[in-house]
Amino acid sequence: MNQELLRIVDNIARDKNIDKESVFMDLESAMVSAAKKHFGNPDLDIAVKIDRSSGDISALKEGQPIDVRQLGRISAQTAKQVMIQKIRADERSSIYSEYIERKGEIITGTAVRYEGGTLIVNLENRTEAIMPKSEQISGQNHHPGEKIRSLILDVRETSSQVKVILSRTHPDFIRRLFELEVPEVAEGIIEIKAMAREAGYRTKIAMLSNDSKVDAVGACVGVRGSRIKNIVDELGGEKIDIVRWNESSQNLIANALMPAKVSQVALCFELGGATVVVDDDQLSLAIGKHGQNVRLAARLTEWDIDILTPDEYNAEIERLSNGLKGLPEVDDTFVDKLIALGVISVFDLAEIGVQPLVKEIGITEELARQIVARAEEEAKKQAAEPAVPTAAESLLSKDSSGKKSERPEKLERMDIAEQI
Repeated sequence: MNQELLRIVDNIARDKNIDKESVFMDLESAMVSAAKKHFGNPDLDIAVKIDRSSGDISALKEGQPIDVRQLGRISAQTAKQVMIQKIRADERSSIYSEYIERKGEIITGTAVRYEGGTLIVNLENRTEAIMPKSEQISGQNHHPGEKIRSLILDVRETSSQVKVILSRTHPDFIRRLFELEVPEVAEGIIEIKAMAREAGYRTKIAMLSNDSKVDAVGACVGVRGSRIKNIVDELGGEKIDIVRWNESSQNLIANALMPAKVSQVALCFELGGATVVVDDDQLSLAIGKHGQNVRLAARLTEWDIDILTPDEYNAEIERLSNGLKGLPEVDDTFVDKLIALGVISVFDLAEIGVQPLVKEIGITEELARQIVARAEEEAKKQAAEPAVPTAAESLLSKDSSGKKSERPEKLERMDIAEQI
């Protein structure tokens, strides 16, 4: 019997991944509860000790030895119920401790079933995790028995169970996939600097090589695209744009808008906006389908991006110059200084206010107030004129096929701020 007890403890500890000492303590506590129930007094001083090496059981009631095996069937049932409860509690604690330490890792599980859109996934035969609909890649369906890789997004412990929440839409899922598929990323030779994702459709990821001998893009793509193909296949065909990181925001924005070729980037640090000029034949590439390319580029770089053609850019500069005519010290040189600040329209000038003009251009505060006041007047006039959509807006409107058009990022600063 004693050796059988040791075998039972060993099996429970191994099957439930519970420390053996915890199982012994649970057994001792269950026997104490059973004895107190047998004698009908919960306040009795009862102690039970199991020898960890031999399995011998010793029990004392008010300091006097008793035989716990003579307590009867009802007491044995009580001990069994207490034991089950305590082992379940220990198992929950073990599961929680294991998976909370693995939070943020990729894990492979088996799809079990759908419950109201939520996917139930069996994890290593230890517990069932959930993947809410919001964390599933749109358009992907998983069949019972299918192996599925996902990110451990969160682990929550309740009184009755441990909830492991999985995700395949979180940007860190792609981050971990790159670490698995590209050794240079896992080793820190290549660093992921920024990422923007629309799960199931497209991801832009900015990479920096910390070794001059290693090309970040080439290493991530792999020989004949083998590495990136594995990631794309795992994501069900989601497009991955690998962007070269650059400390220069102008260069980074140009890289982020690839495959479009950018002619010019003007940055306005005061407004956090970037005006990007692209040739007409590059406009559709820069905007992307449903505005996706410019939207992801804006999130990746953390700049509001406005796409203009050369003609539109020159027209804005001309309207800015004409709107300020007649003011003292305002000439072509002054307009060039405004352009250097990233100000290319009267709307920009009205928004940045007085102090940047005083600080960056070096004019008096009084003159700056006059210039801003004129810009505000011109902005009101232009706002009252019939709206003429830019080429980018027209392209988006056409691309939306009758749906609400997605305007360039600079015109939707509030929306972008909410999304980032």
